[in-house]
Amino acid sequence: MALLVIAMLVIIGLGVAVVGVVAVPAHRDGRDLLTTKGEGVARSAQQRAAALGRHTRARTP
Repeated sequence: MALLVIAMLVIIGLGVAVVGVVAVPAHRDGRDLLTTKGEGVARSAQQRAAALGRHTRARTP
């Protein structure tokens, strides 16, 4: 079980390293990180999350 947890942590670390190598320099250079379609998907998800939050607050006593 410990081996599985260690393997998962290594994989997460590798993922963070890849993002650090690719996304951070691109962001510093002022390049867009998402395509136009990706920005639309992110905006849609943000709107749905906000609507769900409003709906949940309205139903919470």
